[in-house]
Amino acid sequence: MMKRKKPVTPEAARLKMAGLCARGEHCRFEIAEKLRKMELSKTDIEAILDYLESNRFIDSSRFATSFVRDKVRFAGWGFRKVRAALALKRIPQEDIMAGIEEFDSDEYQAMAVRVAGSKLRSSHLDLNLAEDRMKLFRSMASRGFESNLISRCISTLRRQNQED
Repeated sequence: MMKRKKPVTPEAARLKMAGLCARGEHCRFEIAEKLRKMELSKTDIEAILDYLESNRFIDSSRFATSFVRDKVRFAGWGFRKVRAALALKRIPQEDIMAGIEEFDSDEYQAMAVRVAGSKLRSSHLDLNLAEDRMKLFRSMASRGFESNLISRCISTLRRQNQED
């Protein structure tokens, strides 16, 4: 026999979500999903979300900046993939662009070369072969890096391999 879930009061849900947001960055969409799972009314959900935003527990601009930084630095994502992921979380386009523009372009390019180099080593690719260059290109594109940046990374790695 399944246990019935005890209904959550709007006040308890508000406190729980405020605590969650205080521990880490979350966006309005993520919190709304959690509140829907608690089976609260749409009115209660909106009131809780408005409270969280007005008290700066939720801030889409801050979330976008943090998301960009974490996904590029730690997950090795390119800006195209980051942009798509933020759009799925219903982050406004201007906040997405601001978060991306805030990220250091030199660090981004260095990250792309690191990711390409790692893929090159782990897959034992030979950059003298067009087929292997295309494999690397597709791999980098699937991680969300831009075509022109991928081409520069491949050129950089080819030069480095010729010098070694």
